[in-house]
Amino acid sequence: MMNNDFETLMDEAYDLPDGLAKLEILEAAARYADSEGNIEQGYEARAEIVQTAIFHGYPLKALIAFSWQLGQYDRSPESFESFNLMWSYKWIVGQISHFPEIPLHKIEELVEDLGKRYKEHGYNERTYFYYRFRTAMDLGQMDKAQNYIELFQKADRDHMSDCDACEQNQIVQFHSLLGEHEKALEAAKPILSGDMSCAEVPHITLAYLLLPMLELQSEQEARKTHIRGYRLIKGKRDFVETIGRHMAFLALTDVKKGIDLFEHHLAMAQDHEDPFHRMIFYLYSAKLLKQLAASGSKYRPRLPVSFLGTEEDTSLDSLADHFAQLALSSAQQYDTRNGNSYYMETAEAVLRP
Repeated sequence: MMNNDFETLMDEAYDLPDGLAKLEILEAAARYADSEGNIEQGYEARAEIVQTAIFHGYPLKALIAFSWQLGQYDRSPESFESFNLMWSYKWIVGQISHFPEIPLHKIEELVEDLGKRYKEHGYNERTYFYYRFRTAMDLGQMDKAQNYIELFQKADRDHMSDCDACEQNQIVQFHSLLGEHEKALEAAKPILSGDMSCAEVPHITLAYLLLPMLELQSEQEARKTHIRGYRLIKGKRDFVETIGRHMAFLALTDVKKGIDLFEHHLAMAQDHEDPFHRMIFYLYSAKLLKQLAASGSKYRPRLPVSFLGTEEDTSLDSLADHFAQLALSSAQQYDTRNGNSYYMETAEAVLRP
């Protein structure tokens, strides 16, 4: 190979849309750099891997690439610019608790390391407290999450802070998950008005407002929000969890439309690297299938070949049980790791007739 092969691979990757094909080329570029012993090029390729993977449904690839970057930075901090590395560290912390095989103490260590590094680089505590809040919410520690909401909002913003829309979206999620529907809708006002938005907001936020709207406003208003939100995320693998939450709404309002979403996105969910996204999708798939079966329907869902090769019985009851068991198994894994019963209680409540 010639020395320009790295640049050729990187140029090829930049010409591709974000997704698996681009990641495969970036990984090839990283391997080439490693084979040449070129740490600078390996670092460059992995920085692109992290950004592409974290927002397009491949968080494991991001975790592995970032770990390599951080190790190189710690060996030779003067050789690398720190801002982008510290910025992408947030993305890693935001994903790490989604993997139940990662022990609780390792998650705690990672969040503390983020805070320590931010302090060393002159950033204030807002982002550290914000990711403490997000991590506590992911771990089902809602009392802790409430404390950290108040702490991060009191701290000043700086160059490491997430945008207003991202922060507000997480507050909406928190209230929605607790069933505090009035607070969720109140917190969502600047997002619904368009005063706050970003690449993933209102996309994610709208799914968390469907049940509050259904309870406190009207089915018509909630349905309009569903249509708007689903248009933003349809077919995008980085929103598999969000699609699952649209299915939760449809389980209460339009089961047949919910089954359409299930059929359209099942292959994507099966292939998703994030087990939390899969759990939410499977949970509401089971809910929809149970309700359709209870109606006496004999409908046979259209299933991807990848699924048909593993399951013989594709009746509604059998499929509902299959996805319920997948969701409950995941919920138990999270609760065992987290030391509480948050996800099992949530899943059992969803599956209850």
